[in-house]
This record gives sequence, C-alpha cells and structure tokens, in this order.
Amino acid sequence: MTYATIADREAIVAEKPWTERNQPKTTFELLTRTATAHGPRPAVSYQILSDPKSKKETLTWTQLLEQTCQTANLFRKLGVGENDVVAYILPNATETVLTYLGGQIAGIVNPINPLLDAEHIAGILRETNAKVVVTLKGFPKTDVPQKAHEAVAMAPNVKTVVEVDLVRHLSGLKKLIVPLIRPKVKPTHNAAVIDFTTEVAKQNKTLDFADSTSDRIAAYFHTGGTTGLPKIVQHKYSGIVYNAWLGDRLLFTENDVQICPLPLFHVFATIVSLGASLGSGAHFVLPTPAGYRGDGVFDNFWKLIERYNVTFMITVPTAIAALMQRPVNADISSLRLAFCGSAPLPVELYKRFEDAAKITICEGYGLTEATCLVSINPPDGEKKVGSIGFPFPYTDVKIFDVVSHEECPTDTIGEICVSNPGVNMGATYTEDRKNADLYYPGPLGPTQYLRTGDLGRFDADGYLWITGRAKDLIIRAGHNIDPAEIEEALAGHEKIAFAGAIGQPDSYAGELPCAYVELVDGAEVTSEELLEYAKAHIHERAAHPKYLEILPELPKTAVGKIFKPDLRRMAITRIYNETLAAEGLAAEVTEVIEDKKLGLVAVLSKTGECDADAVAHCLGAHTRPWKWAEE
Repeated sequence: MTYATIADREAIVAEKPWTERNQPKTTFELLTRTATAHGPRPAVSYQILSDPKSKKETLTWTQLLEQTCQTANLFRKLGVGENDVVAYILPNATETVLTYLGGQIAGIVNPINPLLDAEHIAGILRETNAKVVVTLKGFPKTDVPQKAHEAVAMAPNVKTVVEVDLVRHLSGLKKLIVPLIRPKVKPTHNAAVIDFTTEVAKQNKTLDFADSTSDRIAAYFHTGGTTGLPKIVQHKYSGIVYNAWLGDRLLFTENDVQICPLPLFHVFATIVSLGASLGSGAHFVLPTPAGYRGDGVFDNFWKLIERYNVTFMITVPTAIAALMQRPVNADISSLRLAFCGSAPLPVELYKRFEDAAKITICEGYGLTEATCLVSINPPDGEKKVGSIGFPFPYTDVKIFDVVSHEECPTDTIGEICVSNPGVNMGATYTEDRKNADLYYPGPLGPTQYLRTGDLGRFDADGYLWITGRAKDLIIRAGHNIDPAEIEEALAGHEKIAFAGAIGQPDSYAGELPCAYVELVDGAEVTSEELLEYAKAHIHERAAHPKYLEILPELPKTAVGKIFKPDLRRMAITRIYNETLAAEGLAAEVTEVIEDKKLGLVAVLSKTGECDADAVAHCLGAHTRPWKWAEE
C-alpha cells in the first residue's frame, strides 16, 4: 500500500482502467460489502461531550448497516423516491451519519450548513425541492431547531420534519435536566413533525425496497452559502465510490482509526473522511456535535487520540494553530498521519506541528464540484510543504491559460482543471446555466476538464501548487465566502459609490474578509459606521468584514472594473507590516510584486538591525510568500 512517488500512481493506473475495477455501484452496495467483511469491528463512534471519559456510542459495521437500512426505509415510507431529496440541518451525531447514508440510499441526500441563517437554508430547501428535513429537537445552547423550522416555513415543498433528540447521548444529571430546560420550538409551518429515534426503530433492519440498479445522483452539496442563490452540486454514486476507493487503496485498512472533528455538511468530512472508512472498514470517530468548535475539544484533543487509539487525524490549518497552543498531554503514539485540507498550511505552522506531535502532515486538495479529492502530498514520499502534492490515480489535472485555453507549460500559472471519476461532466450544478463555461476546452467531449477556479502551476517534479483563485473567493478557515455578498451589501449604503471585498492574510484563518470603499462626492462617514452597516446587512457572520478602509478612489481597470490585485497588495502590506511591528522587528514591506510561479509576493527591506530568522518565524504563520529586497 506504499504511495510515495508519481511512479506509484502510474503503476496503479496501469493495473487496469478505472471502469474495469470491481467497485460497488451504489452506496448500499459499498456499505454492505464493508459490513460483510468487517461486521463485528467498530464502524462509527460518537460522544456528545469532549471529556475523554464521558459516555460514547459505538456502532459496529453490522449495526451501521442495519440502522442505515432502517433510516432509508423510514425515508421511503415518507415518500422519498430515487429523485426526491432528504435534507439535513444537523450538527455531528450518529444520527447525522445514518441520515447521510440512508438519505442517499432512499433518494438524494442534501447536507446543509446549520450555521447559515434561516433565509439561506430556506433558499437551499427550495432549490433542491426537499421533501423531508432532518434536524434537531430543541436543545440548550443551539438555535439550529429554531432556524430549521423557520426555514421550513419558507419552503412549502417540505412535507415532513424529522427531529433528532440529542438527549439520548447524555448521561447522569444532564440527561435528567436537559429535557426540563430545553427551548420549546413552535413550528409555524404545515409539515408533519416526527421523532427520528422512535420512527427509525419501527423499521426493518433490511431494505424494504430494491436498491438502485445503476449510477445516479445520490447527493446534493451546496457551495458557499453567503449569497442568496446557492450553487447546488450534484454527486453521483460513482464519484462517492471513487473517493471511498482512494481511502481504501492509499490510506487505510480496517485496523485504522480516524478522528474527524469536521462538520458532516461538508465534503471533506462526508465524502472523504467517512467515505474512506466506508471503503476500508477503518473506525470513524466523531467528537462532539460541533467537532473542533465543541467545548473543550482542543483542550482534550490529545486525550481523545489516546482514548480511541487514533491512527489518522483529519484537520485544517486553523485547528492545527489552535492545537499548537496546547501541550501534547497524552499518549499519542498510535497516531501516524494527519491529513490537512480546506486551505493552504503555513510553513511555520507545519514545522511546529510535526515537531510537537512527531507525525507527518499530508496536505491535499479537493473541491465540492469534483466530489472532492484531486491530489495529495504522498503519505510515504516527499512532501513539499505548501504544495498540494500530485494527482490521485485516475485523476488528470491540467493547467490551462485562462485566456487562450491552451495548456500551460511547467512552472507557468494558469487555471487548475480536473478530470476524474468524481466530476459529473456537463451536469456539475443542478442549474444548466451555471454549468455554462465551466469546462475546458469545450464543447463537451471525451477530453473535458472541470474548471476549478483556482490558479496554480505544476513544478518540474510534477507537484501541484495553488497560487491564487480565479473565482475570487475568500476562504476563511475553509469557509468559502463570495465577495459579491459583501460588495452588494455595502453598495446599498447611500454614501458608498464603489466597494471591493477581498481576503486579507490571517495567521489563524488563512484569510479574513476585508473591504475597501469609495464614497460618493461630498459624503462623510466613518469606517466604524460602515462596519456596523455591513454587519446589519450581511446574512452570514463569517462574511462580516474584519477591516474596512475608505479610499479617495478605488483602483480600477480601463473599463471601470475594480482592480482587486491592487487591493490585495494593500492588504498584504498592511497586515505584514502590522505583524512585524508587533514583534518589534526592524523590517517592512516596501512593495508587493507579481511572481510568475508564486503569485503575489511581499518584498521586505530592513529598517535597522534585524534578525532574519525571527522575521521568517513571524511571517511563516501566513500563507502568502515573501522575500528580501536584495534577493
């Protein structure tokens, strides 16, 4: 199972074409195959509290198959056919796993980010025409049930709401007290409301209906979520199975244990992490409803590794940064690998983590539109920190010039484009018009590639590097934010003539939303007032600008379009100089240049006696590159 070089990748591909591999055709077949092979072994564990000694629930593979069948049977009895949608608005829980699997066996499952506001959730429910919604029963310290029912009231297509009661995962006094203090949710919609545990328990443990006989759409995942018109990505069984096969072939065996504190509304947690366990039989561990965001998770994380003898952790840069603020206070000798995705990992943070945890980090790359996995730094080979490795077997990546659409040579930046079994070519989104101009070289044919919107390059060794984003998204700790949401909200202010939003560097989140505005002639208003206005008019909290600056005039192109590279240069200069000043280092950014290989690069000059190693350590927490002026 060694996967160290591009030669290993090519050897796997040379064994046989992907279409000739004897892979399951459906999720039910995938789960059945794994349960048959590893029935009594642990499949999924969940604990609602982060205390490593608190109550946990573990399902074996046999139990997971049986309870998934029961869940799928319930959905069929609620009128869900192969073309109908089961949406869920849930935190992490055993029931979330059952809904995810049962939903795509009975029909099409649609995970929804529970952090979105009710209006945006409703927009997704209407877009997917969801028939059933699974969400929480009233529970302390969460407004998910309230938002879900409010959203259903704005989505008359929903016929049934199935409520998950997390109380059953509690023990002791909490289990007695919570039912007494839980918030009461009064639905204002006409959908029927039923209890998940009660109704699932009534169903047979084998499927009451025939499984799908061919490949079909099994899941809808929304992208972004900060605009009023979400993009809904269509995932087929074949793409889900391909991702599961990658986990089985390259990463896991049934003896592995992976901990996944990421949300189960995201492809990283579902398609990649859970999928890898579905393919290999590895034990899948979910700590707390909120994952890394859960109370005490970071403080107890290493102890949870010890409790479950975790061998593989799923993580993101922000989580690594938080973990590095805590001591390694448990026996984590079982841990052998960490898979980091969602955003670039700063070099300094990479080194600190490997020194502290004594394990290797593999950075990877994927996207919702490709049913996720695209490339990885090889688990057993050379890892180029900052790169995203080389493509997985049966994944073909090309770099195309965004103007000519011609393939770029080595070390030349262009748009990263992907072809693999996870790309639903020609039908990536539910809306046909959103698929327009989404593929190169076009029109649709046997050599099509999905445009990712990411800019990057291949180096001479075949490793892939991301240098920017053609789509202009702001990625805050893996959360995609459309700058148009910020710009449109600010444009509604009577004193603003133009607004441009970008992502400013941040050592923790990778990027934070930042806005620059130009006022109408004669207008007077403060940045603080405009920030308050933005908070009141931007639905998603993650999209609230952390910095807003009023400029005499925004930089614009010859045709009057805001020239965002200049705004990014301003933000990089400001943040890096603030960071250097805070550390008392005699250096400053004098300019930000465009490098052919690296994109925007900050150029530093010394303003006095300066420790170059200290500067490297200071700026190493950021992902944007820098260099000394004399280099």
